[in-house]
Amino acid sequence: MAQIIAVANQKGGVGKTTTAVNLAACLAEAGRRALIVDLDPQANATVGLGVDKKALPLSTYEVLLGGAPASEAIIELGDHALHLIPSSPALTGAEIELVPVLAREQVLVRALAPLAEHYDFILLDSPPSLGLLTLNALTAAHGLLVPIQCEYYALEGISALLDTVKRVQGSLNPGLVVYGILLTMADARTNLTEQVIANVRDYFGSQVFQTVIPRNVRLSEAPGFGQPIINYDATAPGAGAYRALAKEVMDREEASSGQGTGSAHSVGAA
Repeated sequence: MAQIIAVANQKGGVGKTTTAVNLAACLAEAGRRALIVDLDPQANATVGLGVDKKALPLSTYEVLLGGAPASEAIIELGDHALHLIPSSPALTGAEIELVPVLAREQVLVRALAPLAEHYDFILLDSPPSLGLLTLNALTAAHGLLVPIQCEYYALEGISALLDTVKRVQGSLNPGLVVYGILLTMADARTNLTEQVIANVRDYFGSQVFQTVIPRNVRLSEAPGFGQPIINYDATAPGAGAYRALAKEVMDREEASSGQGTGSAHSVGAA
């Protein structure tokens, strides 16, 4: 059964979509069956994987609003076991259109249920907000992966996200855990990056992944060519970092399976 991971942070520009796309690609490269579900109306994950968001017969909009089963919206990508349920501009209206829907926070849970046995990992790329789309992602997920940029205001807004997680745990998804905190856009040449990394590790402890994603030009260029970094430049530092992250994720899952307990964490500081 798939491990469903919501990649979320209501703060934009922290590497959320970059992480969803490249982690999924590296998991697929390692032989894991991986599915990305693009829940962001901006459709950056969709475009970043070379799919034209304006020429889609089906997208997450139709999946969420009942127009099609999720299985029919899946696109197979490249040579790896990497699949995508794309987003489209139509998803912009979904927040409003979902309001009158019965159990609107659980629409994605029901949509993904038939797919769980076909994948090892399902990554949910959430929009940079705490609206109904992100709430659906948190309700459907087993764990939350939070990218945090290595900048001065790194922890700004995280408390609001974790408060939302607690509310979801209390009423919609008791099994939801913080799967991990990922430090992104690190510049090893600056003292600020070192200070941010130290502060985040002090606050979140073992919840923080050992892998740190560097600020890397090739990593920034790859979406413009519709490719994950391992396809665009397999030797780039960003490719090595996301392969290392994928190994951490797979190691956690293997440890969880072997011990019968998860390696993710409860909400809050460790």
